[in-house]
Amino acid sequence: MYHFLEAAAPSAAGGMGSMLFVLIAMFGIMYFLMIRPENKKKKEAEAMRDAVKVGDEIITIGGIVGTVCHVKDDKIVIETSADRVRVEFAKWAISSNETATRAAKAKAEKDAADRKRAIEERKAAKKKK
Repeated sequence: MYHFLEAAAPSAAGGMGSMLFVLIAMFGIMYFLMIRPENKKKKEAEAMRDAVKVGDEIITIGGIVGTVCHVKDDKIVIETSADRVRVEFAKWAISSNETATRAAKAKAEKDAADRKRAIEERKAAKKKK
């Protein structure tokens, strides 16, 4: 019986090492597929909140839409609706900056139109040759 245990011990140590390798590999995969992208999104959201300036149209996490009137270190004051109601929020309550989103969308559309025009000009230049 002791000989059986002695023979099984080295293979168990080898199996333990491979199991440890698989466990570490799983944690590595989870980090790159789940944790790292989440941290990247948090940094992007923080950068968006820090870039808010007076005059930007924002949407809060509660769905309130308004224009930024005043920006403090960790708070903002927005003006909602036509009757000029002013409400103070914490910066972390900003869900999206619609002004920046519209500007980025317009820039992307302009860049796409420029690329399309450049392609058409190259095609026209090839036809002339």
